[in-house]
Amino acid sequence: MARGRIPSRHALLSRFAHDSSGAVAVMTALLFPVLVGGMALGAEASYWYLSQRKLQQASDLAAYAGAVQLRSGRGVSEMRAAAADMAEGSGFRTGDDTIALSQPRLDAVEVRLARQQVRFFTLIYETMPVAISARAVAEVRGGGDACLLALDPTAGPAITLSGSAEVTFDGCDVATNSNADNAFEMSGGKVELTAGCVHSVGGVVATSGLNLTSCARPRVQAPVIADPYADLDEPNVTGTCASSSVGSGTVTPTDPHPLGIPSRRYCGGLNPTGSVTFSPGLYIIDGGEFAINAQTKLLGTGVTFFLTNGATIKLNGGGSINLTAPESGPLAGVLFYSDRDSIGGEHSINGNAEYQLNGAVYLPSGHLDYRGSFSGSNGCTQIVTGRVTFSGNSSMSVDCTAAGTRRIAVAETIALVE
Repeated sequence: MARGRIPSRHALLSRFAHDSSGAVAVMTALLFPVLVGGMALGAEASYWYLSQRKLQQASDLAAYAGAVQLRSGRGVSEMRAAAADMAEGSGFRTGDDTIALSQPRLDAVEVRLARQQVRFFTLIYETMPVAISARAVAEVRGGGDACLLALDPTAGPAITLSGSAEVTFDGCDVATNSNADNAFEMSGGKVELTAGCVHSVGGVVATSGLNLTSCARPRVQAPVIADPYADLDEPNVTGTCASSSVGSGTVTPTDPHPLGIPSRRYCGGLNPTGSVTFSPGLYIIDGGEFAINAQTKLLGTGVTFFLTNGATIKLNGGGSINLTAPESGPLAGVLFYSDRDSIGGEHSINGNAEYQLNGAVYLPSGHLDYRGSFSGSNGCTQIVTGRVTFSGNSSMSVDCTAAGTRRIAVAETIALVE
């Protein structure tokens, strides 16, 4: 090509096509957004994973906290509050995140947490938040059975054994929800207690007469035991007032009751004498005393005695009693039931070998002075009361499968199962 001659267009294009100088810069400029975007996506995806793991940890702890409330007999509102408090302390953001608590079954609590995670680097690709969720299920498991539960949360003592009492709990445990240092107390050199185990939210003061068959020592600082009858509605007080004095014969309740069972109401107490048979039904004692004295013989199957308006039990020795709670129906397993407003009511049961009480003695706000052997052969006496004192020889059995009573579960554990 002669000097000064201008290259043709074809030559220029050919030279440009074969010129590699600056190619790296061009490729870098083209790929840099993709590279930065990939790095941003990787970094943010790691953050999403970390956020999900933290949310899962919060849901695990929240479900466990809810199950603790379930084990103690609390309702859904208490379970939800405990779960929310625990989740908030573990990274749950109140107001931004959402929490849902449910019971997939009676012995379990399920917690679901959800979060709309705001994007950062990946906003260049998508503006919608990333949905992150976590789920956990905690289950209340195992445990033993108690046939005595004292519900008072502060009484010291709530369970008392004194004098020369010899008390035997056949195949079952003893429990108190009191947080006092002496929630369970034995006093006196001749006092003896035989039971599977003793469970106390507070402390235990025991003598050498304490014989435990299923644990090495009393379990103190134990969890609160759920009241098995906490959801049992109190029967309506209806019907005309029958005479408090009942002589020998058969008593048949004829008043209709909203529970759908026949009832009979006694105002000012119930004082049977002679040989009396109570037919199945609900017997309402509206005030006064349900008093049994010497030479009285009582029989009854499928019966519940509801104590209200300050009514108390005064069953004295010398007579003969064989009473059995209903095995089914709205008051299944409940033999004596004192309303929850009768705070501090003083009840006494002083029996002998001729006494057999099959069912629950449920006095949630009262104090029971209990002495006697009531379970009998293949019998069942279960006590749930505010406080109880044993000052004589007594025995009870936990074999209540045929009596319709509810289980008093003790020493239950909690496990995350899902």
